[in-house]
Amino acid sequence: MKKLMTAILTAGLLGTCMARSLAAEPVYKYGNGEKKGNILTVAVAWKQTAAEYRALYHQAFNIAQERVDQALAARKPGDKPLCVVTDVDDTLILHPDYWGSLIATKHDAFDDPLWDEHIKQDKLTAAPGALDFLNYCKSKGVEVFYVTSRDQGEGTYGYALKNLQDLSFPYADKDHLTVLIDTSNKEKEQKKIAQTHNIAVYLGDSLNDFQRVYYVKDVDQRNALMEKDKDLFGKKFILMPNPTDGHWVRAIFGESEPAPTKKNRETWKKAAEKQQSQVILEHMGK
Repeated sequence: MKKLMTAILTAGLLGTCMARSLAAEPVYKYGNGEKKGNILTVAVAWKQTAAEYRALYHQAFNIAQERVDQALAARKPGDKPLCVVTDVDDTLILHPDYWGSLIATKHDAFDDPLWDEHIKQDKLTAAPGALDFLNYCKSKGVEVFYVTSRDQGEGTYGYALKNLQDLSFPYADKDHLTVLIDTSNKEKEQKKIAQTHNIAVYLGDSLNDFQRVYYVKDVDQRNALMEKDKDLFGKKFILMPNPTDGHWVRAIFGESEPAPTKKNRETWKKAAEKQQSQVILEHMGK
């Protein structure tokens, strides 16, 4: 009897702990039932594991190298020096530790304090193909200018510079690194670089890394602007994959880092349902 009572009490305690654990996680509706989940899980799992994710980086840097070669072949005496202008995070540097920690701590939205601590810890990895491409540029006399938007307080610039140097990226110095703290608008710095150099390609994971015109709060408008410039992609603009964060999120919410509220989760759901198949809905009995 004593053993039975102990087993019952233990089961009760375990059940209570499990209930609390489940309650701590956001709940989303799927079909006719409910299951616990995190809106970031699938995207983060893809970034953490997919060979396709890494292949897209190799593909991007292969294309970028071709564009550099073409720019070198087209050079004439008296031309300005050739360069590449690139974003940093999710373009040259990946952050698997941050995203893994975000999921493990049950966050379902970008978290600034966790991000800032991650940057300071310097637990970063180079994107596949990044170092080879940058070293190739250096071997050809093509300078690399890093333009990034970050804000980790007083030490922001130092953290960014150390990140680049610790990964052995060439041109990781104060002459080639610009860190924007109060804005994500890179056009002013891009125009400044263009005064002294011919820019072979721009690299980034967000359209805003290429032109400020894409910085709009409307999904359809942003897509229309991209379509207008479609001939530039793969030629002047080299885009990296990023399914977890960026200004595409701003086009949905009006801000790049929406809070994990019930209202915002519903907005995510509506965005995912933007286009629906009537045939599938009828088949599922909706």
